[in-house]
Amino acid sequence: MQVTRELFNDVMVPNYNPAAMIPVRGVGSKIWDQDDKEYIDFAGGIAVNVLGHCHPELVNVLKEQGEKLWHLSNVYTNEPALRLAKKLTDATFADMVYFANSGAEVNEAALKLARRWALDHYGPEKDQIIAFNQGFHGRTFFTVTVGGQAAYSDGFGPKPGAITHTAYNDLAALEAIISDKTCAIMMEPLQGEGGIIVPDPEFVKGVRALCDKHNALLIFDEVQSGVGRTGDLFAYMGLDVVPDILTSAKSLGGGIPIGAMLTTKAIGSHLKVGTHGSTYGGNPLACAIAEKALDIINDPTILAGVKAKEALFREHLTRINDKYQVFSEVRGKGMLLGCAMNEKYQGRARDFMVAATEKGTMCLIAGINVVRFAPSLVIPDEDIIEGLRRFEEGIAHVLAQDALAAETA
Repeated sequence: MQVTRELFNDVMVPNYNPAAMIPVRGVGSKIWDQDDKEYIDFAGGIAVNVLGHCHPELVNVLKEQGEKLWHLSNVYTNEPALRLAKKLTDATFADMVYFANSGAEVNEAALKLARRWALDHYGPEKDQIIAFNQGFHGRTFFTVTVGGQAAYSDGFGPKPGAITHTAYNDLAALEAIISDKTCAIMMEPLQGEGGIIVPDPEFVKGVRALCDKHNALLIFDEVQSGVGRTGDLFAYMGLDVVPDILTSAKSLGGGIPIGAMLTTKAIGSHLKVGTHGSTYGGNPLACAIAEKALDIINDPTILAGVKAKEALFREHLTRINDKYQVFSEVRGKGMLLGCAMNEKYQGRARDFMVAATEKGTMCLIAGINVVRFAPSLVIPDEDIIEGLRRFEEGIAHVLAQDALAAETA
């Protein structure tokens, strides 16, 4: 069978619009397509490939566990799941873990847990969930409604109720809508899909204080910001604020689907037997690989390296922008960075992403105005420099095409 990009249009539901090239293999921070063209990977599978492609230690665990146990139902537990849960609780504020397959699923679990906790303690009137404009929490109907982007939740019929949105980084606006009917506030401690927005530390502390005042739970969605991506193991650790529930996925599995919801025993105990579940959640193959990924990442040298690589990115992005004057700012933290388009290039982030891919650098967008980078945490410095050189070529190409169009207009 000949596999081409055109086959996608014939056999796949059209909710995606993938690039023209098809990647076929990857090693570290590099990928090759069907024509053996090389790309530097700054996309990381949307902040998933935290240790790059085919990391040898993860490959070894995949092979070893693949010859032991792949899957068990949750009628049984398994050693990799228990080891991973213990390492996650030892490394964080949490006492308990719930495993699923994705960020959306653990966010769904977190929201259900918050509602059940509030019902058990305070009754059915305490059901309000507050989230933030431009937030993103997954694609289940509950999580996409809590996410603050109507474009993702409109058009599917009646939405789950008692969900309120307010402005990110605006404590006064939050204070105006929170009440004793609020059961939880869900927030990203660094907004990803919404444009790589870093919160004001005082705002985050204010959110925590308002939750305490109104007996509401604080849920941190660290699906994108967690597992070393900001230079801390989890972003909350760099904000000096501890949530009640934390969700993790993406980088946690190093490329294998897994999600984890972390919480305290007092809160987690409200998910009694039968109240929630996941067929594949906590399967031994995913947990064994995630355990090894966590072992590698939760190391002071690796985490310090993330911050050093951020500085290298910023140095070269500043140089590029001084030359081409395309971005208004570079946002983000660690290996989750965003180049925000300036007024002249509003709405054109995708043009720069596509041009970068053509020149051999894979990147992402976060909305229509931000080019996003979420590479491996251990990407070699030389790959950063080369990837940004190709990215610069992409920028030059877009500007040249603009100039040509202006001449012929």
